[in-house]
Amino acid sequence: MAKLNDPVQLAVIGAAHGTRGELRVKTFTGDPMALADYGPLYDVTGRPFEVLDIRPAKTVVVVRFRGVNDRNMAEALNGTTLFIDRSQLPQDLDEDEYYHSDLIGLEAIDAEGNKHGKVSAMFDFGGGDLLELTIPGKRPMLIPFTMLAVPQVDIKAGHIIIDPAAAGLIPDENEDEERRRQLGGEDGGKKQR
Repeated sequence: MAKLNDPVQLAVIGAAHGTRGELRVKTFTGDPMALADYGPLYDVTGRPFEVLDIRPAKTVVVVRFRGVNDRNMAEALNGTTLFIDRSQLPQDLDEDEYYHSDLIGLEAIDAEGNKHGKVSAMFDFGGGDLLELTIPGKRPMLIPFTMLAVPQVDIKAGHIIIDPAAAGLIPDENEDEERRRQLGGEDGGKKQR
């Protein structure tokens, strides 16, 4: 069992594919086929997973791992997250490139310098990347990780610049007006006699 000093999630195993132990795998790499280029992958316990074969399949890749030889073995791995150590990633990134894991812990501020929390996680539920912002004592908020909502990422400065309106953190005036109308008028839906 390997101990990863600085784990970076590269993939998550999904459903079994066929009867010979192949698995559908969702990757978090720029090129999904590159998953096989990093060497052994590891689960949270440090168990290694060696990619023997990989091929594209719509939104995922189909992978055959060493030692997974039938559907039952494959089904038991559904939901397993796969990691590598940060030291296995290329370090020669361009100035405007970064890894998603680099965003965790960055302060979220707007153009005026107002703080909107810290990036605590990143998700992709199928509709695009989302950043989770947390402020102590408040519920976490999800914002889209788009150029409109997050126009600037500055890893060295330790923050991201967000547009609160594009991120959905402040209501649009038109949306606010529409919400009042839906509730029953300017008085918030209260009937007067």
